[in-house]
Amino acid sequence: MSALPSRFGEVAGRATPASWRLTALLGAAVVLRLAAAWAIPLTEDEAYYRLWAGHLQAGYYDHPPMIAWWIRVGTLVAGDGPLGVRLLPALASVAVTAVVYDLARRLGGERATAERAAVWYNAALLIGVGGQMATPDAPATLFWAITLACLVRVGERPAWWGAAGLAAGLACLSKYSALFLGPGVLLWLASSGQGRRWLARPWPWIAAAVAGAVFAVNVVWNAEHGWLSFAKQFGRVAPEGFAPAHLLEFLSVQFVLLNPLLAIYAAPGLLKAWREREAAQPNLFLVVATGAPFAAYLLLHALHDRVQAHWPAPLYPGLALCAAFAAAAREPGRRERALRIGGAAAGLVLAALAAAHMAWPATDVFGPGDPALAMRDWPGFASRLAGVADRRDAAWIGTVSYGLAAQLDDQPATGRPVAQLAERARYGPTDRSWRADLSRPGLVVDLSRRLDASDLAECFGSIRPLGRLQRGPEGARNGDYAVFLVSRPLKDVLDQGCWTSKRKDAG
Repeated sequence: MSALPSRFGEVAGRATPASWRLTALLGAAVVLRLAAAWAIPLTEDEAYYRLWAGHLQAGYYDHPPMIAWWIRVGTLVAGDGPLGVRLLPALASVAVTAVVYDLARRLGGERATAERAAVWYNAALLIGVGGQMATPDAPATLFWAITLACLVRVGERPAWWGAAGLAAGLACLSKYSALFLGPGVLLWLASSGQGRRWLARPWPWIAAAVAGAVFAVNVVWNAEHGWLSFAKQFGRVAPEGFAPAHLLEFLSVQFVLLNPLLAIYAAPGLLKAWREREAAQPNLFLVVATGAPFAAYLLLHALHDRVQAHWPAPLYPGLALCAAFAAAAREPGRRERALRIGGAAAGLVLAALAAAHMAWPATDVFGPGDPALAMRDWPGFASRLAGVADRRDAAWIGTVSYGLAAQLDDQPATGRPVAQLAERARYGPTDRSWRADLSRPGLVVDLSRRLDASDLAECFGSIRPLGRLQRGPEGARNGDYAVFLVSRPLKDVLDQGCWTSKRKDAG
């Protein structure tokens, strides 16, 4: 029994004190992430998750509960603003950087390789631009990386299996994509003789039981709420049609968001990990095998539907490791050395410029399609909308979109309850939207492409168009909003939702 852990999990490069370069990187990352978290206005999704934090549960319509729990802690520490909402996600991004360094050392990498992996992780555009954003990917990525950091230590002490199970369970409470970690660990163990011998011992199964026990709180919540989030998220698994163009889009977008430099090195790094899978453990195949089931699902999903750009975020630490190990395996010439430095620097600089652009409206020079316009002018828009409501004696505001409802709720100028009139299952019993007094007149507002009077006829007996409101500069994409004064509801809109048909785009 003692011969097994002497090889499996034996650390080829034990963690050593971080160099001044890594310490400087982590310190700079903390400052820059927190500054960006404070300066950049909330996105619609972040504003929506902020609503969750106002009524903590063990699950929600879209996701498991971790991001809501994190936002609650952050707002208690730093206030109910962008910094408070993003406090823990910003710090988590820095923590993942430290975990990447530790993993590289424990997988046998030299200090330079570990430093390169840490820098390249931050140079990935998805991480550099969105590392501080409050989305479920933030805790999912952190706990996924911590799971790997525990697994790489199991040969030192089998109790690390329990820690790995705890981290994996917390990852599953962050985002359901972490459920792919279980098959990934099984693949990792089954790929080598040393790993298969672990399967005959209780420790991996104890880890699975711990992960299951942690995740059970969300399973129980789903059972009590008609399997609400399971039905929404797992309904995506079943393919509908065949649209391989999405696969090309997915691969090209990820090539850019990973950073072309990392992508070029990550490919041979994946091959290197595959060739060394039977070598003494731990080795790089750990991060490849544990991520392979999730990566395979994303590729299959892309054959029939669009993969959102941020979904693969938990795989990025492993890809940064693969890229760094592949770079270490070859002696670079002067040109390649310049490419490595330049590619990483370009990613970091572009991320900083993107953050500055999102935070500073004066940089909006890219025309009506500029993505940053989605975060602009929310206080002014809410104030103008409240002025309309005051003049019409409207007691509440309704929307089609959950994102618009969340943004308006986040603005003090709105001054009245805001309720999304579709998908009412999104909102817990203590959400402010339930305070809307629909016995009194209200305003319904949404993008003009999403709302017209015929839609409202399903729900209200009196509908009066009030014209349009503009958010942001004239002609901005998604800046034109239709406004209606409504009264005399035809059903219990807050309980049942306004629209029973699926034609409304509520996102």
